[in-house]
Amino acid sequence: MESALTARDRVGVQDFVLLENHTSEAAFIENLRKRFKENLIYTYIGSVLVSVNPYKDLEIYTKNHMERYRGVNFYEVSPHVYAVSDNSYRSMRTERKDQCILISGESGAGKTEASKKILQYYAVTCPASDQVETVKDRLLQSNPVLEAFGNAKTLRNDNSSRFGKYMDIQFDFKGAPVGGHILNYLLEKSRVVHQNHGERNFHIFYQLIEGGEEDLLRRLGLERNPQQYQYLVKGNCPKVSSINDRSDWKVVRKALSVIGFSEDEVEELLNIIASVLHLGNIQYGGEDSGNAYITTDTQIKYLARLLGVDGLVLKEALTHKTIIAKGEELKSPLNLEQASSARDALSKAVYGRTFTWLVNKINVSLAYKFFISAVLTVPFIGLLDIYGFEVFQHNSFEQFCINYCNEKLQQLFIELTLKSEQDEYEAEGITWEPVQYFNNKIICDLVEEKFKGIISILDEECLRPGDASDITFLEKLENTVGGHAHLTTHKLADGKTRKVMGREEFRLLHYAGEVNYNVNGFLDKNNDLLFRNLKEVMCMSDNKILTQCFDRAELKDSKRPETAATQFKTSLAKLMEILMSKEPSYVRCIKPNDAKQAGRFDDVLIRHQVKYLGLMENLRVRRAGFAYRRHYETFLQRYKSLCPETWPSWQGKLADGVSTLVKHLGYKPEEYKLGRSKIFIRFPKTLFATEDALETRKHSLASKLQSSWKGYSQKTKYRKLRSSAVVVQAWWRGILACRRAQRKRQAANTIRRFIKGFIYRHNERCPENEYFLDYVRYSFLMKLRRNLPKSVLDKSWPTAPTALIEASEQLRKLYMQNMVWGYCKRINPEWKHQLEQKMVASEIFKNKKDNYPQSVPKLFMGTRLNGEEINPKVLQSLGSETMKYAVPVTKYDRKGYKARPRQLLLTSNCAVIVEEAKLKQRIDYAALKGISVSSLSDGVFVLHVPTEDKKQKGDVVLQSDHIIETLTKVAICADKVNSININQGSITFTMGQGKEGIIDFTSGSELLVAKAKNGHLSVTAPRLNSR
Repeated sequence: MESALTARDRVGVQDFVLLENHTSEAAFIENLRKRFKENLIYTYIGSVLVSVNPYKDLEIYTKNHMERYRGVNFYEVSPHVYAVSDNSYRSMRTERKDQCILISGESGAGKTEASKKILQYYAVTCPASDQVETVKDRLLQSNPVLEAFGNAKTLRNDNSSRFGKYMDIQFDFKGAPVGGHILNYLLEKSRVVHQNHGERNFHIFYQLIEGGEEDLLRRLGLERNPQQYQYLVKGNCPKVSSINDRSDWKVVRKALSVIGFSEDEVEELLNIIASVLHLGNIQYGGEDSGNAYITTDTQIKYLARLLGVDGLVLKEALTHKTIIAKGEELKSPLNLEQASSARDALSKAVYGRTFTWLVNKINVSLAYKFFISAVLTVPFIGLLDIYGFEVFQHNSFEQFCINYCNEKLQQLFIELTLKSEQDEYEAEGITWEPVQYFNNKIICDLVEEKFKGIISILDEECLRPGDASDITFLEKLENTVGGHAHLTTHKLADGKTRKVMGREEFRLLHYAGEVNYNVNGFLDKNNDLLFRNLKEVMCMSDNKILTQCFDRAELKDSKRPETAATQFKTSLAKLMEILMSKEPSYVRCIKPNDAKQAGRFDDVLIRHQVKYLGLMENLRVRRAGFAYRRHYETFLQRYKSLCPETWPSWQGKLADGVSTLVKHLGYKPEEYKLGRSKIFIRFPKTLFATEDALETRKHSLASKLQSSWKGYSQKTKYRKLRSSAVVVQAWWRGILACRRAQRKRQAANTIRRFIKGFIYRHNERCPENEYFLDYVRYSFLMKLRRNLPKSVLDKSWPTAPTALIEASEQLRKLYMQNMVWGYCKRINPEWKHQLEQKMVASEIFKNKKDNYPQSVPKLFMGTRLNGEEINPKVLQSLGSETMKYAVPVTKYDRKGYKARPRQLLLTSNCAVIVEEAKLKQRIDYAALKGISVSSLSDGVFVLHVPTEDKKQKGDVVLQSDHIIETLTKVAICADKVNSININQGSITFTMGQGKEGIIDFTSGSELLVAKAKNGHLSVTAPRLNSR
């Protein structure tokens, strides 16, 4: 940024803080003019960006420009909206704190364009994925939709936003945009039914009429002529040269699809838009009694179809109102004026609520769809694109709300700017000097204070019974806050002020200046009421959008709805809370002229905006202390060449280096302060003098460096070339001669050896035939290489020469072993474990037990019992022991051989037999003497335990449906592979107290386990396999 200071006479300074005469408004505007004439539309006030609308395309928004500002320090490059965007993004990533960018300015100053550029910057520079690209597209496509439904042509701007918009962009931990949310404020609904001369209604009406397909217009009952609709002719401006409604219609339709609107939703949305136009064309006639009746039945038919309501009910609601008196509903006819107002109120309500539904629908589309942990906070960057301070010839309720909003934003702006300055001074150990500034809290309180504020007075007048009017509101204002220093009326003003004020006006002295407000329409716009019977009709609509916009709960709620001013005050308070919770950045937009001409700079208009935006106040706050501050490293790196002690490099501490440098430059103590990590320079002239000295120093340094480098490089280059040429020539000549001689010798020897080898090819290996035999061997190996088997099952092998038959067989064996090894290596751990268990099972049972072959194709399970089938008390009893396998078994008592269901659990140290929640028997693997099983197909086995162990009651007789799997698991866990005895005929086991039991095994037709008459346990099992 400092590099541009040398051209300051031509292009001004890039930061207003560096203005020498920072208190002069004329100097401020002159700096803006210089930069504007050079197409430099961006200037800083510290970290605040001031943007002047150029009214032409500038080549400063390309992808290359975005990359230039990406990840670069805020002050290292020239001012740009991309610099503000990137600074907020990097602060969000590094500090993990939410950011917001506040964009403000007059209508036509470029606020909407600035917000678009910020969104485009994030869309291009942030990390991307398929899901992120979808969100980026929806974020970008939300703009044309909101512009179509919320923007209109005004006298000051062809694409003026007629609502305030706050958008939160949500980022994931990688810094990619993954979602968003939009809040809208104070849509100018009155524009639906009335426009000033030279202005238009909302864009969507003209886009639909100009761009809609013939079939669509026919279905909606519309003509391709805006002059046919009462709501579109009042401004007498159906077409605008800078707007192409037809192409904009295509953009909007595409955007609706990208955002995720279904065809049915788009159809119902367009039905509502068309119905508003038809409502405007409803005409009334007056009866002799003064009651109104509808003269245009055609419009009612269209409305009934488009809104999905009963035509007769709608017609009745547009000419009558429902009055509830003493619990009884009465219908009262409307006169012409009342009926027209009811029609317009319905139009505004339908459009306003549909716009809110549209914003909510976009929010659903932009919402982050994935789970967010409570620990992991998702950062946001907010964009506030909101109307600037407005002063017209005729200022009404809308301007009052807009200017109240700007008062709140100015209050927040000054507070946060002062706080930011104070925090930086304290962090650097610089004494903070209190700054005197105008605190506009007194104006905010005048508007919003409870019971005594203007909004409270307005609400009270709207709600009180009796004949309340705009004039009675003005009178109450005079009686309640008439003595306030920032408010006056025609009645309270002096003679001079009365000449420029109407009797129906009151004047507020805002931070930006005086504004006269005409109270006509204040009560109606604040009430924003819709007759109950019109709400009832809308609640009965078949249109799904309208059923969401008009909730039936409204009809049951006897509580009076909040007024428009109170709703706006509440939403503004929430907005302030949001902004206070984030780190703010500011973009102040300025309109250079009212004619929207490129290159034209209107001093009066710009002075007006500089005042209303509070830019001079901001500059005064920023310049109250030091005009310039930079980190030691940055300052020393730039200016070290101005001091012999710091040039070419400084080896000590950075603070000492900067101190040495400024002393050499002759800085006076009052001109600078050294903080903990930064230098603070009080006056711009001190910095300018330093920058001029550096510019002079650059020439001498450049000349000296150039001459020294040129001489050194040329001498070095010449010497290197000469010595290299001599060496290369000699070496290359020798190489060429050697190569020629060597090639001749090699060729002669090769031919001689090949012929001699062919002659002696049938003899034993000798010097005469070894070359030939080696060639034959090489040829075979090359052939073998090209024809190797491709799989373990491929048994093909090339035929070998006689001398290589033995070697060929060895190679074949090695290659097959290698292929088998490779196959084994590719087996995954689970399958390998399964095969290892199968190998153990094969070693134990193959050709020994009848039902082994049936177990081979079946996979062994990790466990036969899940966690829910094992009692938690059992698991608690096992403690830290890991359970490796569990299977349901049947245990046969030692006395009587009664069968009892049990669970067999295998841990790393022991086998445990469990009955429900009890550990019945624990057998340590070390104490397990052996395992006996029959050779038949039964599942009975015996675990033999030592008779000396008093804890054991004798051997355990168990039966498992998965005998092969169970015993394999036991053998592996207990390391008893060689301790499994497979018996034929009978098994003897210890019953305890020295007694023995016998199990007899016999072949039969079916499995049967029972106690025999001889007292033995008899097991009959079918013979499945003959061994």
